Amino acid sequence: MNQTLRIGPAWNPEDPDFWARHGRALALRNLVFIIPAMVLSFAVWMLWSVLVVHLPAAGFRYSTNQLFWLSALPALCGATLRVFYGLALPWVGGRRWTALSTASLLLPAGGIAWAVQDPRTPYETMVLLSLLCGLGGANFASGVAHISACFPAHEQGAALGVGAGFAHLGVSLAQWLVPAIIALNLFDLPQPAGQALWLANAGLVWLPLIALASLAAWLGMNDVQRGDLSLQNQAQVFTRRHSWLMGWLYLGSFGSFIGFSAAYPLLLSQQFPSPSTAQQLVWIGPLLGALARPLGGRLADRLGGAHVSLLAFAALVLGVLGVLVSLSAPARLEFFVASFVLLFGAAGVANGSTFRMISLGYLREALGQDADSLRDAQARGAAALGLCSAIGAYGGFFIPKSLGSAFALAGGPQAALLCFLAFYLSCMAICWWFYGRAHAPLSC
Repeated sequence: MNQTLRIGPAWNPEDPDFWARHGRALALRNLVFIIPAMVLSFAVWMLWSVLVVHLPAAGFRYSTNQLFWLSALPALCGATLRVFYGLALPWVGGRRWTALSTASLLLPAGGIAWAVQDPRTPYETMVLLSLLCGLGGANFASGVAHISACFPAHEQGAALGVGAGFAHLGVSLAQWLVPAIIALNLFDLPQPAGQALWLANAGLVWLPLIALASLAAWLGMNDVQRGDLSLQNQAQVFTRRHSWLMGWLYLGSFGSFIGFSAAYPLLLSQQFPSPSTAQQLVWIGPLLGALARPLGGRLADRLGGAHVSLLAFAALVLGVLGVLVSLSAPARLEFFVASFVLLFGAAGVANGSTFRMISLGYLREALGQDADSLRDAQARGAAALGLCSAIGAYGGFFIPKSLGSAFALAGGPQAALLCFLAFYLSCMAICWWFYGRAHAPLSC
């Protein structure tokens, strides 16, 4: 094996000379090669968000609650695995872990291609495949950890913004491509009489892309090691109040983005079953949320993360109220879609501003101290980002599952929406009291 593939303790991007001579080019190369893997990871993670809409037309007789379960379970699995993926990266290496974890996406994609060809496939099989799609969500934690290891602290924000922004576009890619691809007989598969959907395409189309991205990561990336903090010291983030408060806010920001991405297509089809242009354009909402993320980060740099996040959570409150009003008789499709556009845009802005607040809070605590304390604060901030990204990903489970339970218990989504409303009000209160008011404990 080429010895340059693994870079150990000599890797020091904080050294200006090293960064100019060797570090920048290698870090940028790793960023370029990891982006396709992260995009595909998010696409596979959100496959069920759009696939469940088409299962009834293909002969699968599942209840609304069961369909919401299938759209929610990938986030449950992905959020749980994020903690372990982030911790495993330094032991295995970024190149090897990215290549292998990307290749693991062949399992859910291939399994879906097989399972959806027969409406008699047991629901338990679908549940297992839904959980396996969570592997894509877990890959994000290792991806951002590798990007952080490659870049110096003053460039990590931009690099992480690029990596995360492209990764989030994978949601829109899946929700745009799957409805188009299942209407075409690309692979000459047998089809039941009278059926014009080739659902197997929803899995098959990703197989060559996953294989290519995995091979590219293996050949083009490096196993970079940075020994900033021991595992024991990084675990101190679990004892910090700031970590859990920011985890709650990130659940409200990124959790809203990924949760509404998972639930919106199915909720739209349930509330407005007649085919419409809106159902063909569900991918625009996640696209708007992904594009709004860097805007939230830039606004946070100028106006302060807490102030931007507070306004974004207020917009999320208005969005939920809009959805509730749109569902009151008579239901209004245009107002429903406009409210979700607001929800996705506000979630994207909050995603960027809240993500900026997490690491900045640790740096603020270390201001005025020596260089070693500052480096430790940066490392703890990176560990906190991993913890908060895992907490935030649970929103992809709670939102669709809450909606499914509301349908099962009350016949509609209103009860779940009222719970979302209360949650966003709590996010506003936490953001203002702990970070945004004049004498806040930690202003960021």
